[in-house]
Amino acid sequence: MKFGKCADISQVDFQLPSDASFNQQVYSGRPTPKSVSFYIGCTGWSMKEWIGKVYPKGTKPKDYLHHYSRQFNTIEHNTTHYRIPDQDTINKWREEAPKDFRYCPKVPQRISHSRDLGMSSQELRLFWEMIGGLDDRLGCCFMQLPPHFGYNKLPLLREFLKMWPLSIPLAIEVRHETWFEETAATEAWLQLLNEYQKTAVITDVAGRRDVLHMGLSNWTTMIRFVGNGLHPSDYDRIDAWLLRLHSWMEKGLQEIYFFPHEPDNILAPELASYLHSQVQLLPGVATRGPKLIEPDPEQLSLF
Repeated sequence: MKFGKCADISQVDFQLPSDASFNQQVYSGRPTPKSVSFYIGCTGWSMKEWIGKVYPKGTKPKDYLHHYSRQFNTIEHNTTHYRIPDQDTINKWREEAPKDFRYCPKVPQRISHSRDLGMSSQELRLFWEMIGGLDDRLGCCFMQLPPHFGYNKLPLLREFLKMWPLSIPLAIEVRHETWFEETAATEAWLQLLNEYQKTAVITDVAGRRDVLHMGLSNWTTMIRFVGNGLHPSDYDRIDAWLLRLHSWMEKGLQEIYFFPHEPDNILAPELASYLHSQVQLLPGVATRGPKLIEPDPEQLSLF
């Protein structure tokens, strides 16, 4: 993930900001849930570097999804950003994954980056039709709006959300600075998402601390966490996130999607494994995370 990449993190303040004031409106009168679903995943499964760490030694590419979906319980599914899958692919994805696994397909770029967010084309309807075929394996779709999509496009986003079916969950990430320069702009966005029962993506990345808005728009949150090569601060940041998420859970948060990113995705499983180990310490959380394969002692002895 290149967005917000920072070559020198020595001067970055990684402290989590205070909650968005709009959260109080979401909290209002909400009981603490008996159980919270916590989903942990990466951004893809086609990683040969994971063989012997996430996938058993000798795993073939055709079996990556099988092993990935048994190590993680969700995925930030970026392949759908570039093409809409056909029915056979959707069927394979649905049948391959365990019942507790959730796909989070990224809305195709031809929709999210088009002038009218795809509302005048057939692409949007085709995406809904195909993705709906995931049935109970569908988690929360994820739409990343382009960098030039500013606060002045709020009315366009409203028209888009009016069209989006309630049966398909959706989380939205905004990046243009105007969404965060004024509290009123951020709250207007959260209010709009709340009105249409959509989720605000929170991005935690070194080079753009403004997008770490700490706002909730409903009782699901999606966090895109960008680490720095397993720097010690990555683990400190995870710990801080778990404290904040626990406070949100006590106020009614029901569903969490947490996607750890690392450079080239290679080290993401290590961070996901740490996250999973700490999540298990929280009460009332239903989760599943990777159990990394221990290195072969005989192989290590060769070095």
